[in-house]
Amino acid sequence: MTADKVNILLVDDQPAKLLSYEVILEELGENLIKATSAKQALEILLKTEVAVVLIDVYMPELDGFELAQMIRDHPRFQQTAIIFISAVLLGDLDRLRGYELGGVDYVPVPVIPEVLRAKVRVFAELFRRGRALQQLNEQLEQRVEERTAELATSNVRFLESEQRRSLALAAGQMGAWDWDIANDCFIWDEGQYRIFGVDPEKFSPTMNNIEGLIHPDDWPLLKNTLTKLSTKADTAKVEFRIHRPNGDVRWCIGAGASTPDAKNKIVRVSGVTLDITERKEAEERQVMLVREVDHRARNALAVAQSIVRLTRAATIEGYITAVQGRIAALARTHTLLAEARWRGADLRALIDEEMAPFRSDAGARIAIEGPQVSLPPAIAQSLALMIHELVTNAVKHGALSSPQGHVALNWQVAGKNLHLSWIETGGPPVKPPASQGFGSKIMKATIGQQLRGTLNMDWREQGLVSTFSFALHDGEPQSLSPAKPKVAAAPSRVKIPQGARVLLVEDEAMVGMMIADFLTEIGYRVVGPFSKTSEGLAAARNNNFEAAVLDVNINGEPVYPVAECLTDRNIPFVFVTGYGADSIDARFAQAPVLQKPVEREMLRNALAPN
Repeated sequence: MTADKVNILLVDDQPAKLLSYEVILEELGENLIKATSAKQALEILLKTEVAVVLIDVYMPELDGFELAQMIRDHPRFQQTAIIFISAVLLGDLDRLRGYELGGVDYVPVPVIPEVLRAKVRVFAELFRRGRALQQLNEQLEQRVEERTAELATSNVRFLESEQRRSLALAAGQMGAWDWDIANDCFIWDEGQYRIFGVDPEKFSPTMNNIEGLIHPDDWPLLKNTLTKLSTKADTAKVEFRIHRPNGDVRWCIGAGASTPDAKNKIVRVSGVTLDITERKEAEERQVMLVREVDHRARNALAVAQSIVRLTRAATIEGYITAVQGRIAALARTHTLLAEARWRGADLRALIDEEMAPFRSDAGARIAIEGPQVSLPPAIAQSLALMIHELVTNAVKHGALSSPQGHVALNWQVAGKNLHLSWIETGGPPVKPPASQGFGSKIMKATIGQQLRGTLNMDWREQGLVSTFSFALHDGEPQSLSPAKPKVAAAPSRVKIPQGARVLLVEDEAMVGMMIADFLTEIGYRVVGPFSKTSEGLAAARNNNFEAAVLDVNINGEPVYPVAECLTDRNIPFVFVTGYGADSIDARFAQAPVLQKPVEREMLRNALAPN
């Protein structure tokens, strides 16, 4: 092995893949070392100086992520370049995990030979340059009398190394720069120009011109860092944003180091710039995912709270049974949605799940027929509870309470509308109930208010016939946009007296019913609930009331037009939301914000603060 070669460690439990990596990297002319397990790789690292480690993510015993963590935990290897190779675990979260563990890159399979060679060449060359500089410094210390000649030789070597480094950094989407402090001029390589999105022929990298490309919020920190490096021998790293001339915004990490002269005066600052925009976007998607999970969890808890609150029964045992059944129906729907990554739920699978507890006794007496339909998440949850109420009622009082009874459930799709029919026959004689139960209230509120559909309950003597229809797509729930600049203030908080009229805008039928109950118990009169932003806005303009309770996200639309109208009328309001308070538009910062699930006393305190 020549002195200029560096060691590259290849780690994979499959010999065939190791051989393929060896063939790909052979033309680099470096020393390739192979390891077939994490244990063998660690043994090699303890005995050998390694510039780059290629790790297969998926290995038995210790996977690639665990091996990377062990490597990073050792002081000798904290700066060793690690490149992950994987045919699986290719999602944004997996890449983010790899970067968090110190990986410098993440290469998917099948491996593109040219790309892999370019990436390895970058870090091998950086390692070689660092080693060469270290050796050079040791030689300079030993030859003080020959300093002038050695400095001249060093400058030649440095320029050659810079040329090689520029080529290597360009392949790795990085750029290199130097700041000659004495002459106050910057030298950029091609990668630096490319990252900043400027033409080398037209752009001069002066301090003023560079400032024009840096985000105004980030320039003070970047400038202070450069000033610090120009006055003291040190190293530094800083994150900043670039505004390219074409309008693109890029996130970067800049790392620099000072170079002093013989009198310990700083004469040069050198560094590299790494474009980390993809990593930042992955982090932002992760934050958004966490917010969405929190939002959906809080909404689910609010629906469960509504079930507990609104359920009525003659006995404690009956109450427990009813609540357990309804929450179980909700849970089954969430399982279907989770399996489909919340893109929707298959209607037949949803019905099969709700019918499953009763099929052992009445399976042959239940007929299900209809085309394949994918239900949006909000509709799936509501429809599951309605099917649960119908089948539970049929088992207790209807067709499924008799061995001769039958139930036929069928549906059709016409345009964007879904039409369903529930037909019971062969059971005991049926007559309309004397009072409206929980199931009927939920069905009417859900179909009529939330889904804007039609419902018909025909209590025929031979069995219940229930038909209902609604639009399948009426807007998907979306994440709230970031808060806007504050341009107007919400009305100041005032105490709302009992007996006052309160506008309620809430798109989830059961949650709306529960909040309406809360308001009534507190002593207010409810106007609504309204389940669309347009309906809430019309009511806000035309109705007389003294306060309002507004769900922030109404079927994917923000409720802010209603809040603006209330602000103009100087009517106070309270927000309820499954998101955090920091997601609320800054124009309404003075309005109270209650996170779902909402408690009655929370609502009372928000409307009538002490």
